[in-house]
Amino acid sequence: MMADTTVRQFRQILLWPLQLTPMQEGVQIQKHSELFAQVQNNPWSEVADPFCEDQTRFLERHYREFVTFLPHVQRFLYGQGMGEAVKRSYGESPIRAFRRNDLAKVRITNANSEDVTLFDIERAELYFFYDLDIAILALEIGAENIDLARVQDMLFQFGRAYPAYWEDGGVAAHCVKRVAWLSQAGEVLAASDYERREKYLAFVRRHRAPCIAAHWEYLLEPMALHHSERKGAIRYRQIEHYRMPSLAYLALDAPTQLTRGDFARLALAAEAGDSNTLPYSEQYLADFEQRYCYDRHWDEHNPTKRNTRFMCSSHGFVMVGDYNQRFFIDAQTGLLGQFRHQYFLLGLIVYFHRAALLMLSDRLIGSISKLDIQHPESIRQFKRAIRHIQEIFLRFTHRYWFHEVSEQVPVRDLFKRWSNQLGTDQLFAETREEIDDMSRYLERDGLRRQANTVVRLTVVTTFGLIGTVATGFLGMNLISAAEQPLLVKIIYFLAVFIPVMALTFYTIMKSKRLSDFLDLLPDDRVSSKTKLAAFIRVWKHHPGDA
Repeated sequence: MMADTTVRQFRQILLWPLQLTPMQEGVQIQKHSELFAQVQNNPWSEVADPFCEDQTRFLERHYREFVTFLPHVQRFLYGQGMGEAVKRSYGESPIRAFRRNDLAKVRITNANSEDVTLFDIERAELYFFYDLDIAILALEIGAENIDLARVQDMLFQFGRAYPAYWEDGGVAAHCVKRVAWLSQAGEVLAASDYERREKYLAFVRRHRAPCIAAHWEYLLEPMALHHSERKGAIRYRQIEHYRMPSLAYLALDAPTQLTRGDFARLALAAEAGDSNTLPYSEQYLADFEQRYCYDRHWDEHNPTKRNTRFMCSSHGFVMVGDYNQRFFIDAQTGLLGQFRHQYFLLGLIVYFHRAALLMLSDRLIGSISKLDIQHPESIRQFKRAIRHIQEIFLRFTHRYWFHEVSEQVPVRDLFKRWSNQLGTDQLFAETREEIDDMSRYLERDGLRRQANTVVRLTVVTTFGLIGTVATGFLGMNLISAAEQPLLVKIIYFLAVFIPVMALTFYTIMKSKRLSDFLDLLPDDRVSSKTKLAAFIRVWKHHPGDA
């Protein structure tokens, strides 16, 4: 490792997608954000809209962020207009954001070196999306003059919802040793409990679901983990891997001096190691630059240029650039500002797309797992749930799903590269195919039931001719009842109506077997004995007759 490699400015933004459990069964639009806003003593407050009548709050930064995106993405992110006529045509943004301001710093103890580092908490926000049971936590931390090895360990260890396992001595593997949220006064508000192995084991044993570390549970309050005993009207559960994706910004004095091993560790969020080695095999990383690096503004052979390397993988996004270039470190109009706003929103869209598709797929699995074909009510609930999912997917496709986000070349290219790394297009195609399969099943089942009903009605009509002819004698004046009292007429009517009704229902009960008998009756290839046997089988009791 290069001992003198210092990251002059470091930012890390964690994006943690969560699945929200329904508050009311059978209701498509749950409106979690409205309930969240009404919680008493809520440490989260709604983020004020900069697109308001107060002109002092709308800055050039907001304008540059807005014009980065294409119109349909602008409407998704910001809504459209403030006039009533415009609101009726499209409406406000389907995104609703909340922010915590009680967190000032996070104190992190490194598991490897026992070093303690303080990071500023620049942002703690929670995003809700209308019509989808999805929330995304965004946590941004920052520090200055920090070792490259420490940065690599942060990318590798910090965003862990819970430990994967424990090493000898009860140390949580791949996690920082301790995380503590600090207030403005420096007080510890909450701390991690990765070392409490029995807590995590007992939770999984009891609920067959992972437990979230204590500091993350605190951060998400007043929401509560789905299986936990904490109180909370809004409950969430893990939707993806326990390792949270992140965006990272690194400003160095000489970024072109980083080795290929350094870049590979940053891009793949691998554990810190010797700069002269690779985190994985040479064969695995043979096409590293082609797969993970976007080098439109990178020329390692010309360090005097504005060298900026973008890298993205399934673990996240990394931006590395020159600290001595004012454009790279400018928080308003430079790349630092773009990282915190434009590229942050790009990541929010990418991970929201994936989380929404995973949520829909999970709801399909949940609906199928509850299906019991022996119970009609279960079948009806299954059909209703599938139709709801179809409608939600349709609205998601037309409201949220898009392939093009910007005409600015870096933003456009990185969105495509990022989406490809996450396999979002393939996941979309698989989810749509699963929903189409369910739709075709429901259509075929409906056609089958209609055909079965038609057959039953045909049988009833055929055999009803017998009853029609028989009861027709009532109209031939064989029984003269015109002058009889009303009570006698009612008795005659019931004497005919009740047997005919009973015969009709009995015929419906035997309609399937009668249909089989009618199919054999005109067939000359079938013997009379076989036809007689089929007729006798109609009247025999058999379990399952309907």
